[in-house]
Parts: sequence; structure tokens; C-alpha cells
Amino acid sequence: MKKIIAFAGTNSKESINKKLAIYASSLVDNVSINILDLNDFEMPLYGIDLEKEKGIPENVHKFLDLIKASDGIILSLAEHNGAYSTAFKNVFDWISRIDGKLWSNKPMLLMATSPGARGGASVLEIAKSRFPYMGGNIVSEFSLPSFGENFIENKIVNSELHSSLLKAITKFQNNL
Repeated sequence: MKKIIAFAGTNSKESINKKLAIYASSLVDNVSINILDLNDFEMPLYGIDLEKEKGIPENVHKFLDLIKASDGIILSLAEHNGAYSTAFKNVFDWISRIDGKLWSNKPMLLMATSPGARGGASVLEIAKSRFPYMGGNIVSEFSLPSFGENFIENKIVNSELHSSLLKAITKFQNNL
């Protein structure tokens, strides 16, 4: 059975992106799903001086090991001021110090959602342009605008958006 990891690019305990990642992963058939939470991988703020002084924290190795052990990745990025959340960027920076191709060419369903109508479009564009240089194999993507209106009772209620997500999931699953 294929193994996928799903997580949100944020450390928010009430993350709408985590809710979307969990929901999307539940729609993938015949896989083992490991839901990750960045809060379970605490690490200091990255800095070259800290790395030289103390080395790379164990949680960085653990997170990278989970990526490498998976057959696919579902990632929903939170957008903070048009870019990655600080928590995600920190994990991303630490892991890249071990492996510059940190995504290991694993098939990836890249997503974002936000309370606004753009659905995290800015952070998705940043990731789509950056991740391929870091071993990112983005096989499908999905943006959910206006989370509060379109995601109710743990599901997407807009039929057009739900259909779009199902197409993205099918493409992801076909690449596992």
C-alpha cells in the first residue's frame, strides 16, 4: 500500500489549511495516510551561526525522513502576507541544509486556502516556482477561495470547487 503524508504549511492549531489537507487526503483511495503537524517538529529559528554551533536539530532529520519514506505528499500552504508562514519557511530552510532536493521528487498535490477570494494564490505561485528546484514534483494543485463559505462541516460544499479538487486528487493518485 502506498504511503502519503499530508500537512499544512503552518503551526496554527486551528489551521484551515490543515483542515483542507486532512479532507483532501481522505479522498485518496487505497493509501496509508500520515497527517503531520508542524507543532510536533519544533526547531529553533534557522541561522547559519546556530547551525555551525549546534548542528542540525533531530526534528529536522525526523521530518525529512518522513518525506523520504512517503510515496506522495499533500501540502496545503498557509499564506502570511502573501508568502509562506514563518513556521513552514523555517522547516523548509532547515531541511534544505540536509538535502537541497528535499521533496525527493515525490508526487505532490500542492494546495492553499484562505478566508479571502484569492485562496492563497500568492503563496501557491511562490511554491510552484520554487519547489521544482528543490526536488518538488508538483503533479496537481488546488486553491480553495473563501474558506468560510466553501468549507462547511468538514467538507467542500461548492460543487464546482469539489469537482476541481477531485480532479486534482485523481491526477495526484495516478502519479503515485
